[in-house]
Amino acid sequence: MKINWRSIPWAKNSFAALSAACELSDITLHEVSSPENDITCYSLNSVNEPPHFRDEISDAECITIVGGPHPTACWEEVRQYADYVVIGEGGEYTMPALINMIASGSQILPAGVASKEQVVMPNHSVLLSSYPPFSVVKGGYTEISRGCPFGCGYCQTPRLCGRHMHHRRIDDIERATRVFRDVRFVTPNALAYGSDGIHLRLDKVEQLFKSLTGRRIFFGTFPSEVRPECISDASLHLIESYCANRKVHFGAQSGSNHVLQMLRRGHTAEDVMTAYDCCRDHGLTPIVDYIVGLPYESDDEQRLSVTQMKEISRGGGIVHVHHFTPLPGGTPLAGGTSARSILPDVQRELGRLAQSGKATGSWIDAEVRFFKEHEDQLS
Repeated sequence: MKINWRSIPWAKNSFAALSAACELSDITLHEVSSPENDITCYSLNSVNEPPHFRDEISDAECITIVGGPHPTACWEEVRQYADYVVIGEGGEYTMPALINMIASGSQILPAGVASKEQVVMPNHSVLLSSYPPFSVVKGGYTEISRGCPFGCGYCQTPRLCGRHMHHRRIDDIERATRVFRDVRFVTPNALAYGSDGIHLRLDKVEQLFKSLTGRRIFFGTFPSEVRPECISDASLHLIESYCANRKVHFGAQSGSNHVLQMLRRGHTAEDVMTAYDCCRDHGLTPIVDYIVGLPYESDDEQRLSVTQMKEISRGGGIVHVHHFTPLPGGTPLAGGTSARSILPDVQRELGRLAQSGKATGSWIDAEVRFFKEHEDQLS
């Protein structure tokens, strides 16, 4: 039986991780550009799912297995056109178990799988160090943490991976990254490594850095962004001392305290500016994320975000801006909310920032958020 993986550029890390997990069960995933017999697997998010892949999967003349953030959130919908849906974060365990079930002819679904006839909800999470982050297939990034204790209204992470942070062991990270000269990480909050996500353990972060001697470490930059309240003299001193990046990427999302409170962000607009000032004091360029068009923001609050963006850009920072996209998956902003229009004067100001090289992202086409490579944020 041939097991295929549908090649999708923005799912390379998923391919690397699941390929490595399948190898532990003597299953090889073959990368393909269209569905092929016997089984073809997909990883989809909420932007790339409709309509192209939905139609492709529905018309496929093979068994289809679909996982990822969108199928987890909308499994009842996805199982109408896919044969099997993997639900939740446990793909490393669930996908090999499902493939073995299909190969054996059994009808007993493993936990975390839905078919057209039945569903068995997930009852497990992944112990990261039980699985290699990659093997023959390399994703380019090493996942070191999952989960997030914060419940930001727009974010799927705590709904997909839980609110309890879990981490890959330092010795496993060191062993896995020996194949790289430049080491980059995937994590919801890089500076929370080794901690519960709220009470930082910078001693664990330093132990991680020390284990990677001889390699160029990129930490706190895409795709291992940090939260603004985690930025301090102590945390930036570690990045200065051990890391190659001279940029630090963190999320503001709004310049309005009212909007931040409604989003359940867990920090203030003042925290953002404190983090910005701290980065400048350490000679590091801050890259700061914003979302415009949030359903909670008034016209004045949308302009307040732009005012903060301009202040950051004047001091040498870069802002990364996107138009709000409601995501399914139990996110509080998923049901019945829609993006507000971006004010004409805000559009003009963002355009000026972009022309001067001080703003990146997309506040017009939401798909750019998922499809465009973030090369400008990697160093």
